Amino acid sequence: MARILLLHSAYGLRPAVRAAADRLRAAGHEVHVPDLYDGRVVDTVEEGMAIKDEIGTEELLRRAVAAAVPLIGTTSSGNGAGPDAPGLVYAGFSLGGALAQNLALADETARGLLLFHGTSDILDDAATSVPVQLHVAEPDPFETEDWLNAWYLRMRRAGADVEIHRYRGAGHLFTDPDLPDHDAEAAAQAWAAALDFLADIDADA
Repeated sequence: MARILLLHSAYGLRPAVRAAADRLRAAGHEVHVPDLYDGRVVDTVEEGMAIKDEIGTEELLRRAVAAAVPLIGTTSSGNGAGPDAPGLVYAGFSLGGALAQNLALADETARGLLLFHGTSDILDDAATSVPVQLHVAEPDPFETEDWLNAWYLRMRRAGADVEIHRYRGAGHLFTDPDLPDHDAEAAAQAWAAALDFLADIDADA
């Protein structure tokens, strides 16, 4: 069983995010899904980015950290388990993926990083051995080819074990069935690979 912190995109905690959490739970994982938008959910990227800008990136990261801290070194029952507790797998969609990456690179106990549709910049002195899996549309206006190439090289330089899955012709948020970006075939492939990735992390524990 992996212990997963799953962070939503700029659209908020949409039904697709809750369904993703249920999918992961059905596979035997413990999943925590904080609401970084205080209940606000939108249907367009423009509305979502307006909320993101209103709250601010630093505050969103602070909220994500606040959600993660109580889970580090605790059991699923909430009891303190000290340094022997299994580390978290950080996961997220688009904006949530960027936040998840920041958290994982700052957490020496992180067990994995699962990214859908989004990445974040990487500090030159970053160091991590965390396994990373990224699922991204090809092309993606928010994750360009040049950006992804640089991101991959910097993650590898930091020590991460990285794999990238690209889905030609899919929309940016192709895993959300209620958005125009949805691509059912790409989503099915992404989830199959993601569940295998988590199973491997669980097996290595």
